[in-house]
Amino acid sequence: MDWMLFGSALLSSTLFPGGSEALLLVRLHQGADPLATVATATFGNVLGSLVTYGMGRFGRRAVARRTVKAERHVARAERWFARFGRPALLFAWLPVVGDPLCLVAGVLRVGVASFLVLVTLGKLARYAALAWLM
Repeated sequence: MDWMLFGSALLSSTLFPGGSEALLLVRLHQGADPLATVATATFGNVLGSLVTYGMGRFGRRAVARRTVKAERHVARAERWFARFGRPALLFAWLPVVGDPLCLVAGVLRVGVASFLVLVTLGKLARYAALAWLM
């Protein structure tokens, strides 16, 4: 397993900024196995989203004391959730709104199974598309 890619994907899917896509493309350019590389990045990214989900689910008080900037992002994610419902989690890979979507899913106590299915499908599709375009 490519632990650097895994760690990059995990960190970039929490509330910390980062970009695992560039490292994925570098690894593919270096000749890494596309299936293993996409699987590693997806696994790390989904695990990071699960951490963010857990922060929302078990840290409701901390979410209530968020910063103004984080409040805007969470408010945007709540609007997405209100408009599209659970399928909005397919877009958890998007910059800016993806991490707050996972946080809001935790706050709203979306079921873990449906959360994992939807988030995994979206993130897998993104990494697979990047690998395919490479």
